[in-house]
Amino acid sequence: MSESPSPREAWYTGITRYQWLVLTIASLGWIFDVFEGQVFVASMNEAMPKLLPITATAGDKTFYNNIALAAFLAGGALGGVIFGALGDRIGRAKTMVITILMYSLFTFLTAFSQNAWQIIVLRFLVALGVGGEWAVASAMVAEVFPTKARAWSGAIFHGSSTFGAYLAVAAGEFIVNNDALGWRWGFAIGALPALLTLWIRWSVKEPETWVADQSRHSQSAGRITDLFSPEFRKRTLLGFSLAVVGLATYWGVHIYGKDFTRQRARTHYSAVAGVTPEMSTEERDAALAPYRQPIKSAEMWGMFLTITGGGIGLVAFGPICEALGRRWAFTIFHVGGLVMGLLLFLTYPIWSDVVLCGLLLLFGFWTLGMHAGYAIYFPELYPTRLRSLGSGFCFNFARFTTALMLVVNGAIQANGVPFETAGAALSLLFLAGVVIIWFGPETKGTTLAS
Repeated sequence: MSESPSPREAWYTGITRYQWLVLTIASLGWIFDVFEGQVFVASMNEAMPKLLPITATAGDKTFYNNIALAAFLAGGALGGVIFGALGDRIGRAKTMVITILMYSLFTFLTAFSQNAWQIIVLRFLVALGVGGEWAVASAMVAEVFPTKARAWSGAIFHGSSTFGAYLAVAAGEFIVNNDALGWRWGFAIGALPALLTLWIRWSVKEPETWVADQSRHSQSAGRITDLFSPEFRKRTLLGFSLAVVGLATYWGVHIYGKDFTRQRARTHYSAVAGVTPEMSTEERDAALAPYRQPIKSAEMWGMFLTITGGGIGLVAFGPICEALGRRWAFTIFHVGGLVMGLLLFLTYPIWSDVVLCGLLLLFGFWTLGMHAGYAIYFPELYPTRLRSLGSGFCFNFARFTTALMLVVNGAIQANGVPFETAGAALSLLFLAGVVIIWFGPETKGTTLAS
């Protein structure tokens, strides 16, 4: 069933104050959600060496960082299913409170880690809440906003993640990179999002569609086996496959934006410090120790540029999606991700600093923008009784596959394969996304199924 608003009517016309409130609160939850995930990315090159034996090699550090990232992905996958189902059963608002409290607590406890395996386990526990929060928040936004505003509101919701990543960059630059504070304080401030739950409890009610649906489908709400019933099996496999591509390229391609500037800084300061290929890892690290802070600043600058481009891409996906339809929007962004991924990984050393900055903005735009589509498209694939679970399963369960990819990628790099080669190879995954989306339904203009 489709709804055809006047072409002259702005998408935000008629949106109520309460609908804006829901979008604001859901976005804040997602902002802090992303911060809790990205603060490790911003600090892993400082935290992991401190938690491993002094004899650990550079390859060991890369391997354990990838294990921690894989644990985060696996936790997010499980959390998306558990809390997605809970959101369909007990309500979106109640479940959002539980997930925010969970990721806030375990991020805070990460500050007290004493070895690599403790931080890995805590990353898994943080991700349980992170995966669940996205599932219920995306379903709530889709249910509260009218059809004409769904693509825009979904894109704004997912695009708000940019501010969470900015917070992680700020933590990396001003806390992790500050000798008086350090990486532990970067995790300690992760307790602050718990305060958001008070606002949720006071201000947010369950969506009317969910309340009405409870009287009809309370016994079957959030039942995972229904995702694979003949009615929904194709849609579940479609959403899951799209998310596999998106998450694999996020963790295998997009996050390395910061390493383009970090590698250039290391090359520059290696020449200044007189580093030679004959030096051992320990000798090179000792020679570069006086330049640790400017190298870290260069890394955070690259992360900032990639995040900024990505944020613009996330918000842009909404109007592109509304103008061209869901399938064409996904297609265009996957092609753009392929082109920019290959371009940066294969050629970044040849560009001037100014050109590289511009390319990183474009790299972020095209490699991340399609993620907003998951918050728009996945809730449209399922009825109310399965919307939170279905969205959470598609987006988060794909993390299991991506976690395996990270472990393999970490092992490859630990054996001497440069990140440029690995990143260029993983960029080819964008091609799969181009094919997958055309097996799915076009949901532009349709009313959410009850």
